[in-house]
This record gives sequence, C-alpha cells and structure tokens, in this order.
Amino acid sequence: MVSVSMNHILFLCTGNSCRSILAEAYVNHHYKHTWQAYSAGSNPTGAVHPMALDVLKGRDVSIEGYHSKNWDVFGHLNGTSPATAMDYIVTVCDNAAGENCPVWPGHPATHHWPFPDPAKFSGDRASTRQYFEDVYDMIISKIDDALTSGLED
Repeated sequence: MVSVSMNHILFLCTGNSCRSILAEAYVNHHYKHTWQAYSAGSNPTGAVHPMALDVLKGRDVSIEGYHSKNWDVFGHLNGTSPATAMDYIVTVCDNAAGENCPVWPGHPATHHWPFPDPAKFSGDRASTRQYFEDVYDMIISKIDDALTSGLED
C-alpha cells in the first residue's frame, strides 16, 4: 500500500466568516485524500455567516466543526508552535493580505487570491444567496486550478 502524504493549507481572511470558511470546507470535502485545509482570521467575527453554511449544505458539503477563529492558533505564539505546520498560506481578502501576519512555522509558501466579500452584499435573501453562490463558484474554480497545477499564483 502506497502512503500519500497530506498537504496542509491555511486560508486567511479578516473575519473568518465566509470566504476562508468556504475555501476550507471545499478543500476538505473535495481533496480530502491529499489535502487538509484550515481557516482563520486576523479579527474573527466569532461566527460563520449563516448564508455560507446554507451554500455549503446546498452543495452537500459538511458544515460540521467549522467555526470562526483567530490566526494566532496557527502561528508561533509565546514561543510555541501549533501542532500542524502549514505547507501553504492563502489570503482570500485584500485586508488580510495587507496585515502583519504571525510567523508561520516552517515558512510555508504564501499566495493571495482575493475574492469579493459576500458578507458585505446587500439585497433580498434570494439575491444574497445567489451572490454567495457566485463567490463560492469563484473560490472553487481558483482552488481547482491551483491544486491541479501545483499551487501557482
């Protein structure tokens, strides 16, 4: 039996309530045999946006265990390292890309894939849902392209 090594990827966004959660859930669902994804934010909202969860459920992606958390969980903190070193760090919003990030153990490769923020969309429930779906489709497309081509920008 051949052992496949697992790659670890951390998606970062300021609030860790929509885009980074959608990316984390997609990778963990569709690439679960070769990738383990995580997400975090510099200033987490403390909750996943309900529409992000609805979109994932609508696409038959599990929402179990996803929650908004601070990126310090994954960086060096008080001289200690987290249990899992990341291979890749991907910022999915312009705000997080411009912030001073923690020091990441192992010096993982970093990428910036900006996506529109669906949490800032204003409209009725149907148009909001469609906007979330559209952003999720953008995220899926970028992830599929990146993970099948060697994670290039």
